[in-house]
Amino acid sequence: MLQEIPLIEDEETEKLNTTVRMQVEKFIQLGIPLPTAFVVAATNISKPEIQTDLFASYLLSSTKQKQKILEENNLKIRLKKLTVYLGEELKRFEVQSQIRDKVQKEVGKTQREYYLRQQLKAIKNELGEFDESMALTRELEKKLQKKKMPKEARGKVLKEIERLENIPSMSPEYSYVRTYVELMLDVPWSEKTKDVMDLKKAKKILDGDHYDLEKVKTHILDYLAVRKLKGKSTKGPILCFVGPPGVGKTSLGQSIAKSLGRKFVRMSIGGIRDEAEIRGHRRTYVGALPGRIIQGLTQVGTNNPVFMLDEVDKVGMDYRGDPSSALLEVLDPEQNNSFRDHYLEVPFDLSNTMFITTANILDTIHPALRDRMETIEIPGYSSEEKIHIAEKFLIPKQLKEQGIEKYNVKFTGEAISLIIEEYTREAGVRNLEREIANICKKIAREIVEGKRYPRNITTERVRDFLGVSKIFPSEIEDKNRVGVATGLAYTPVGGDILLIESTYYGGSGELILTGKLGDVMQESAKAAISYIHSRAKAFGIEDKLFSKSDIHIHVPAGAVPKDGPSAA
Repeated sequence: MLQEIPLIEDEETEKLNTTVRMQVEKFIQLGIPLPTAFVVAATNISKPEIQTDLFASYLLSSTKQKQKILEENNLKIRLKKLTVYLGEELKRFEVQSQIRDKVQKEVGKTQREYYLRQQLKAIKNELGEFDESMALTRELEKKLQKKKMPKEARGKVLKEIERLENIPSMSPEYSYVRTYVELMLDVPWSEKTKDVMDLKKAKKILDGDHYDLEKVKTHILDYLAVRKLKGKSTKGPILCFVGPPGVGKTSLGQSIAKSLGRKFVRMSIGGIRDEAEIRGHRRTYVGALPGRIIQGLTQVGTNNPVFMLDEVDKVGMDYRGDPSSALLEVLDPEQNNSFRDHYLEVPFDLSNTMFITTANILDTIHPALRDRMETIEIPGYSSEEKIHIAEKFLIPKQLKEQGIEKYNVKFTGEAISLIIEEYTREAGVRNLEREIANICKKIAREIVEGKRYPRNITTERVRDFLGVSKIFPSEIEDKNRVGVATGLAYTPVGGDILLIESTYYGGSGELILTGKLGDVMQESAKAAISYIHSRAKAFGIEDKLFSKSDIHIHVPAGAVPKDGPSAA
């Protein structure tokens, strides 16, 4: 049972009691929610010992502080403790009140600005006046009404325009949304060019730009014939041109676009390692953009161009994804009618686009990707074909580019053949064109300097202009030599001959192979020795020759590796 607290009336106790009551009044002034019963009791009760219990029980948040007040019997000490505890509570409530006021002030300011902007917008609407932001949204809405696009894409754009109206123009989000809407309106959802259905005209264009390549030309003309018979859009073929550098794979794509009457887009994907280059970046990233497929279509403004993906055999892969896998959807006629770019966030129909890919070799292309394409091999040109291409295409082109077209400069067939055989070594004609350009530049210089320039370029003039021969062609010897055999080799620039030298001398039956030979060629050499050994009697060779002699086989050009599937 608690002891009764005696009433001590002195000046210090009275001051402490007054201080406590002032603190309580401050609590009420701060607007701290208190029960009505407490406010009535605090006003009517005048005894300090009762007030102490009342104030401590309602105003102190700490149970330990309440316990200390309850355990203390001395009124003066109780009042002192209560004064300290109430002061701490007041400070805490004052800080909370300041923070709350700041928050309310900021919220109120934002709400006020929002309401004022809405009122201003309503007033300007009534007056027929529009600010820059409102004028932009109206313009975008007009473009949307005129634009033919799928229902899903239209709904997405309309939603973003509505968002744009409620975003302050100074906000970073405003520029992101505006860029997205403008790009969506620029994407060619339904815009397309009309195909040329005149097969004769298309064939004339293809024949005029490229020599030979009948397989490719036939394929394009077949496609046009099907389009003409069906009378409606057909799925574009996915072609893959495979061949060595310089045979005209890229320029052939341009000619195909020209013959079809379509726009041409070229995208080099050699070395690409990021999947986002194909599918685009998600809009959550800063500086996000659509993939290069959508960018290319937007650039030409049609959804049915001839789209060339160059160097598809050199696509890379790392932690950012596999671009080859992303291309599977693009190059699959059964899937690309709903290609989904991460930035657009809605499907886009790529089935009208005619995709053409180029590669130097097939082995490095993703197997699933290779399966989706129709491969057309473009082999290297023979010397006769190179001469024809030089006379019909390369020389007229370089005469025009170097500004000497009107000076009647002509190349003899022997001169062109000399350039091909002794100054270039390639399957295509890129270096041939480069050497012809060098000759034309030297002639242009002689014309400018007022010198007497040659009108007829012969083999002698080629040597004068280009200097010492860079290539020394291998020649088959007129007579057979003992110990030397002639083999055939395949190289990236065409075929070549390969001399195989052999000798034997006294030893222990060892076979020595030199010339940086691969495993297949070494096995072929061993198989040849085994064959000779098995037929030794028929060839008149004594068996002891194999056990008492070493055989050495050497292939010249020892620094060049020699091997391959045809080395057997």
